[in-house]
Amino acid sequence: MKTTLGRKDEWRMTNDECRKVRHSGFGLLSAFVLLISSFAAHAADLRFGGAIPHEVETIYERGLAWLASKQNDEGSWQGGNDGPGVNGICVMAFLASGDDPNFGKYARNVRRGVRAILKSQQESGYFPSSMYHHGFAMLALSEAYGAVDEALLWEGEKPVRTISQALDLAIRLSGTSQKNNRWGGWRYSPEARDADTSVTGAMLMGLLAARNAGLDVSDEVIEAALEYMRRSTSKDGSVAYSGGFGGMGESMNRSAIATLVAAVAKKKDTPEYKATLEHINTRLEHQEGHYKEYFRYYMAQSLFQGDYDAWVKWNTATVRTLSESQGEDGGFGDAYQTGMSLLAVALNYRFLPIYER
Repeated sequence: MKTTLGRKDEWRMTNDECRKVRHSGFGLLSAFVLLISSFAAHAADLRFGGAIPHEVETIYERGLAWLASKQNDEGSWQGGNDGPGVNGICVMAFLASGDDPNFGKYARNVRRGVRAILKSQQESGYFPSSMYHHGFAMLALSEAYGAVDEALLWEGEKPVRTISQALDLAIRLSGTSQKNNRWGGWRYSPEARDADTSVTGAMLMGLLAARNAGLDVSDEVIEAALEYMRRSTSKDGSVAYSGGFGGMGESMNRSAIATLVAAVAKKKDTPEYKATLEHINTRLEHQEGHYKEYFRYYMAQSLFQGDYDAWVKWNTATVRTLSESQGEDGGFGDAYQTGMSLLAVALNYRFLPIYER
């Protein structure tokens, strides 16, 4: 029996199917069982994904091989962009495809990357050299927490601290930084008194991932940052860069970020979320001239969280673009660009906890 998914995610049978069920010996019970089975299959597809497209596997396999070849002995990736946040992006790219982080093909790359992040943390809990790095480092460690066996992590080296200890320190630093910021968000440094929605989005994703992993993250910190994002969102779904008031210019990047953090924070009932989702949903053909990897990274997740059918359409076009632009060596530029490009299609795998709907 075929079923169709309605506009409001309601499963329904065709008229012919209903007549067949009514005249069958099983009647309504059969209809109910078949209906639930179809719904469960669709839900499983949303949660775990179906068959991975060949193009995605090719992009990913070549990209991971490139990242593995560019990682230094200390576990970092260096180039035009480097630091704990970029290390985190690369570690997540490995984790996202489902390769065993403890005994798989790239297990040592994951362990070295996680060690590099932990070693970079200052005693204050800060992952330098900006709050972008701090947010992405928190996100990566939260995704690694519980997946990476810490008994194998240090490979004979003296441990600096555990992943949970590092996250606790990072969360505390985040709260202190926000408390000193009059907007309730974050900017480039922990001491900044101004804020912007791009950095705040990165910080929120790190904190939300830590909370989802079971770490103690203050509700007040999360709510204050979400309120800053809401104040920065206008009725048409555009999101201001800084200043805490919506309507200051259009940016698909910022609208995608605002959509994602609201979805992961379970705030889909707010008018701001509905506005930003519509804003990006009606512009699926949009191409960024600058920060295109950053845009694809956030657009993929925001559409997947908000409108699965729109994500499918957008994902198909993105896979084609990345397949055509991937270098002969498997990279997309530097480590940051390559890691972000892989994460833009990683929702085809759906192994990272933060990718759960």
